[in-house]
Amino acid sequence: MLLLLVWVVAAGCATWLYFRQVYSRFSRYGVRSLRPLPPFGNMARITMRQEHFSDSIEKLYEAFPDDRFVGRYEFLNPMVMIKDIELIKKIAVRDFEHFLDHRAFVDEQLDPFFGRNLFALKGQEWKDMRSTLSPAFTSSKMRLMVPFMVEVGEKMMESLRINMKNSKNNSIDVDCKDLTTRYANDVIASCAFGLKVDSHTNRDNEFYKMGKVASTFDFNQLLKFLLLISWPNVSKVLRVSLFTPAIKNFFLNLVLGTMSDREAKQIVRPDMIHLLMEAKKGRLTHEEKSAADADAGFATVEESSVGKKNIDRVWSDTDLVAQAVVFFIAGFEAISAAMSFALYEMALHPDVQERLHREIREYDDRNKGAIDYTSIQNMPYLDMVVSEVLRLWPPALALDRLCVKDYSLGKANKECTHDYVVRKGESIMIPAWSIHRDPAYHARPLQFDPERFSDERRHLIKPFTYMPFGLGPRNCIGSRFALCEVKVLLYQLLLQVQVSPCEKTCIPAKLSPDTFNIRMKGGHWLRFTLRE
Repeated sequence: MLLLLVWVVAAGCATWLYFRQVYSRFSRYGVRSLRPLPPFGNMARITMRQEHFSDSIEKLYEAFPDDRFVGRYEFLNPMVMIKDIELIKKIAVRDFEHFLDHRAFVDEQLDPFFGRNLFALKGQEWKDMRSTLSPAFTSSKMRLMVPFMVEVGEKMMESLRINMKNSKNNSIDVDCKDLTTRYANDVIASCAFGLKVDSHTNRDNEFYKMGKVASTFDFNQLLKFLLLISWPNVSKVLRVSLFTPAIKNFFLNLVLGTMSDREAKQIVRPDMIHLLMEAKKGRLTHEEKSAADADAGFATVEESSVGKKNIDRVWSDTDLVAQAVVFFIAGFEAISAAMSFALYEMALHPDVQERLHREIREYDDRNKGAIDYTSIQNMPYLDMVVSEVLRLWPPALALDRLCVKDYSLGKANKECTHDYVVRKGESIMIPAWSIHRDPAYHARPLQFDPERFSDERRHLIKPFTYMPFGLGPRNCIGSRFALCEVKVLLYQLLLQVQVSPCEKTCIPAKLSPDTFNIRMKGGHWLRFTLRE
């Protein structure tokens, strides 16, 4: 018994010393952080579903207001949160080669379709894939995809009109996250895979069900995700996978089957599958931007020189499927979230909604009901509204970068006596959510105010304080597509529908802690009323 007690005490002491060593990574250099709770670090409340990831970011960001950067422990892993804008600029642009990669959160051997996509690829492979794909996301390519978005929107509006007309007072209560997810699903089915899917009528179609499973991070997936990013070696031994074999086989058969069918029947359709087929053959080339190819809006990010090189690399079928998959998941979740929060802000700000409706009405009358890329881009107030939605509700709450070469951040605060060096293999975080809501950069940050992005005021936005689609060469390649999709939905819906709060509307806004995604607690419920 005594021997057992000795062993227990010894094990306890060893564990205490281990945690003390791990959780002193920042304090040894004077970098401030919130007190960690072994073995969760600063992730305990997120893991226990007591707070959303955005709350955790905000708490740390505000805890030490004068510091250039602060520390955070994701379980046992140290991660630096960068707060200083000039330092962010250096990391994202000037010293980009030190922070070239994202953290890996899936094993590409277990999940090749999710581990070989543009987001997950590293080093030269990422550079080559970025250069291969960037011609597929130019304004000229987006111009060809807008008619597909419009067609999907017309089906959505037809379903909504029927439901509203069948109601007692031309009004229905709608979970907008469900509505916009179905819309985004059908847009991806059309723009990426050439499929005609109507998820508003055929609500349980396979394409929608698979997309929902693949992109919805429920609590079980959240735990798997935390295990994968915090203990990748353990995850590899246990063969932990975020996605089921059914999901993997679905995407494999869908992409390769579609490509094979088009090759056999010589079908050409200007969608993502066609562009991937062209990329495989080396036919995608970089084009000079013409005057007609206007950006999709203020939030559009430009391609850097990294993504403009001519690449003759041959990609495997697995690599091509992986790109289609990441496009699908990003569109399914991130874009639908932006659309649902846009409708939420319209409901809570009827003056903004009515001004936007008037602009849409004027353009619709002028164009005789036709919607195309040019008309969407020429609507200034629509762009102001969307830009402000993406400021207040950015799709990526934080940007992560993996250090590939040791990098000195300098001193964290005035009391520090030593520079802090991020070691190769460690990560840094850029808190987009908190910077977008920092009164030092955006006056009255919690107020929804599209006028921030007017011609008279947009120049006041300090560079690198607005990052809805990321920063530097590793920004989001699909910003033009996302902006077009959000704008087309708002155009078609607000033209015919008035949006207002209902009894189930979450006021004030509160994000659900059950997921990393930005979703309203209790759902995104609003009332839709058919306009006369």
